[in-house]
Amino acid sequence: MSGPDERAVIDLLTKGELTVRGQVREASNAVLLCSVAHAGEEVSCVYKPVAGERPLWDFPDGTLAQREVAAYELSEATGWGLVPPTVLRDGPYGEGMVQLWIEADPSANLLALTEDERAAEGWKAVGPAQIGEDRTALLVHADSPDLRRLAVLDAVINNGDRKGGHLLPAADGRLYAIDHGVTFNVDDKLRTLLWGWAGEELPAEAAEVLDRLQGSLAPGTPLTTRLAELLTAAEVDALRGRVSALRAGGRHPEPSGQWPAIPWPPV
Repeated sequence: MSGPDERAVIDLLTKGELTVRGQVREASNAVLLCSVAHAGEEVSCVYKPVAGERPLWDFPDGTLAQREVAAYELSEATGWGLVPPTVLRDGPYGEGMVQLWIEADPSANLLALTEDERAAEGWKAVGPAQIGEDRTALLVHADSPDLRRLAVLDAVINNGDRKGGHLLPAADGRLYAIDHGVTFNVDDKLRTLLWGWAGEELPAEAAEVLDRLQGSLAPGTPLTTRLAELLTAAEVDALRGRVSALRAGGRHPEPSGQWPAIPWPPV
């Protein structure tokens, strides 16, 4: 999403009155389903208050909401619009992340298990998955341009938790991705289900986007100034380093082998 409509949504998310409607109980952090209304407009949204964040050993306390907003800013800088409009604002339970609610299309299939040894046409293999005491299947994901763009974005923001449930294919055919709290670490944390292109040459489109990002992340640019409000200086420097390394290498990253490459649970 980009353009005038998105600016209107950002304005609504920022200025509107938040009303809590429910809670996602299975989430590890506080995730509240809300409506936000302003000037006669109303939309559904998700509100994640900083006060409801569970402490993590490898991320500073109280920073997950900022990272969600930073992921949105990077997504917008790529021009791919993969992250729903997201803002940082005060709410009923204090400061938190507020993000436009995206209704996923239940008929869209992005992940699958197959007993075939190889991925079929239109799919990319992730790896074997245990489906019983003595049965395994091949986990595959769709070989789609939007998923491939998301794999590049995840490498840029150093996403440590790209699960299947974070992929939201909308009814209009667009793909959105959510839950970006564990991103932008200075250490390599990439854990994802989107390993199907690992080691493959980056598409020309991705190379062009990385070229633009290198310029957009120069000191003093609007993007860098905005990210400095959300991340530490070391994290912004590490972000620049990942973009440069990806562009220079010209290939999708591969698992490091130093830790599990797929998040748990995977969905």
